[in-house]
Amino acid sequence: MRFSLLFVFVIVVGIYSYILCEAREPVCSKFAYEEQLLEKMIRTEIKVETMVNEIKKTEDNVISTLGNIKQTVADFTDMFADMRGNITNEMLKRGDEIKRREESFKTLFEETRKNLTSGNEAEKEKLIQLQGNLEQPAIAFYAHYLNDLLLDTTDEILIFKKTFTNEGTGYDTSTGLFTAPVGGLYQFDVHTYNRKYSYLGLVMEGDVIAADANYGDANHGCNNFGAIIRLKSGAKVWIKSTSSASNRQLYQDSYRFNTFSGLLVNN
Repeated sequence: MRFSLLFVFVIVVGIYSYILCEAREPVCSKFAYEEQLLEKMIRTEIKVETMVNEIKKTEDNVISTLGNIKQTVADFTDMFADMRGNITNEMLKRGDEIKRREESFKTLFEETRKNLTSGNEAEKEKLIQLQGNLEQPAIAFYAHYLNDLLLDTTDEILIFKKTFTNEGTGYDTSTGLFTAPVGGLYQFDVHTYNRKYSYLGLVMEGDVIAADANYGDANHGCNNFGAIIRLKSGAKVWIKSTSSASNRQLYQDSYRFNTFSGLLVNN
């Protein structure tokens, strides 16, 4: 608005200057001068009116343009606000989707890890068992030579004082007891010669599990007995006299050995 008023002022000053210049032109009479002056004023008024109209149109165009610019800025502002809102919502949706997929992946990974761990543990147990089977310890003994051949005491333990084989050191030559170093299936064999009568039993933890009876024989007859039994680690096995008397006696020499043997068949 200030620009429009200044522009009108400049135009009025210019017109006034023009009129003064025209007034200096020579005239023939006072009437002619006035007529010319009136005509010039009319023409000037028309020009001023035309200029004012043009200024008004220009002002209207400027105001309209400013309004359009303002509306355009508002439209762009709304559009950017909508775009920002849409982008924000889309980012939130993407964030939720990524979080959901991350949780799903964690769950799947944990289940897979548990399955692999369980499978590995099962396979590990199988491998340990297989390794144990492949690395079965060598448990075996073969004992002979009795210091005391008389069987005059019931439940007397036969103590074989010498061993040809004692893998695993399960047999004790001082007590006559075999102690299982590991649990498993064992086989035991007893071979004896008799001078007169003999009643013997193979004992496991106090229970007779195999028995033998030999009667008088001038040729020192022999007999064999034994058993296959499953023992726990630490279980004890021995041979004892199951019946005693003065005529109960075994026999041995360099040609005849009384023996007690056993071995681990499978653990």
